[in-house]
Amino acid sequence: MAIRVQFVPGREPPELLDLAWGAPLATWDDDRLVDMARGESRHVVRFVRDGERVYALKETAPADAEREYSMLRLLAVERLPVVEAVGLVTGRQSPAGDHLGAVLITRYLDYSLPFRYLLGAEGGSLLGPRLVDAAVVLLTRLHLDGFYWGDCSLSNLLFRRDAGALTAHLVDAETAERHRPLPEGLRQSDVELARENVAGGLLDLHAEGRLEIEADVAGLADALEERYRLLWDELTGTHEVDAAERHLIDRRIRRLNELGFDVGELVVERDSPGGGARMRVTPVLVEEGHHSGELRRLTGLEVQENQARRLLNDIAAFGAYLGRTEGRPPPGALVAARWLAEVYEPIVASIPDELLGRLEPAELFHELLEHRYFLSMNAADEVDNATALVSYLETVLQFRPEERVVLDE
Repeated sequence: MAIRVQFVPGREPPELLDLAWGAPLATWDDDRLVDMARGESRHVVRFVRDGERVYALKETAPADAEREYSMLRLLAVERLPVVEAVGLVTGRQSPAGDHLGAVLITRYLDYSLPFRYLLGAEGGSLLGPRLVDAAVVLLTRLHLDGFYWGDCSLSNLLFRRDAGALTAHLVDAETAERHRPLPEGLRQSDVELARENVAGGLLDLHAEGRLEIEADVAGLADALEERYRLLWDELTGTHEVDAAERHLIDRRIRRLNELGFDVGELVVERDSPGGGARMRVTPVLVEEGHHSGELRRLTGLEVQENQARRLLNDIAAFGAYLGRTEGRPPPGALVAARWLAEVYEPIVASIPDELLGRLEPAELFHELLEHRYFLSMNAADEVDNATALVSYLETVLQFRPEERVVLDE
């Protein structure tokens, strides 16, 4: 059987075509192999550098690899935070004719961090709740779109910094299923599995001495289930309002927007055809990305949700500044365009080349705003961006580790 290599059009890594596909991944010895920081895996996983990009190669059974390849692509089409599947290698045989597993190829997610790296970089203080919150949001998003994961664990998540918070990305989709709608039993089972897996991962860290002795592992695991329930109820629950208080519907939409979700459709039911005194309001189409979508519309920037919220706030502050200095505030679209050209892009362009891989530009900008705030507080006076940037580069950024591609040390 001939080896078959399939790639997503436009995403193919050409330098990978000549790898030793006729040998098990575990035996490979190639100058392009790199050791990346990563979570635990049941399969052999190797990382290969192709120019500035890094790809993860996972060896597994052909049917499993094909299914996961299709599922990852489907998840990506639904704009869910997952690693990008770019290729699949099947029909592999050794020179002796032995059948070898298929290889799923995914592109390494720049600035993504496994939880063990985060633990080493930041310690356990306050990290656990941030990991749990990120996992809850991801699991909720999957369920809203009708996906059952079946394997939510800390090892199967990659985290990206998001304006002080974390955003979780799905890595392993072996057990994922799509249902329309998602049965309640599967949803509850997914949450319970996530709770058990996260507790197990934290207990492993505790046993290794990498988690504080006083860390409340059971409490964090319980928090995952509780926070999931609260978020799910907020996003999907039916709320009753008085028919005369229709502004409460707008208030609920704004509350969901504040959580970072857009409401695409609502169902409003009255008590009776004649127009009763109560109405039941239920969101039926909810998608995350309220702030990131607004920022994309205004500036074209693709950033994460909390980063977008922070950048939108800075655009609003910049608009207020223009209003004070120029007599009247320009239109919103013009404010955003000027902010991009006069504030954001000059700051990003000012970062020395050797520091560019420390943080994503949007995260770096967020940290700069935080740094400027504390400088202003200490000086009891407003510190401008240029002064804050010099201080930030000298006292903060140069001491941060490289996080665009995190190697295993």
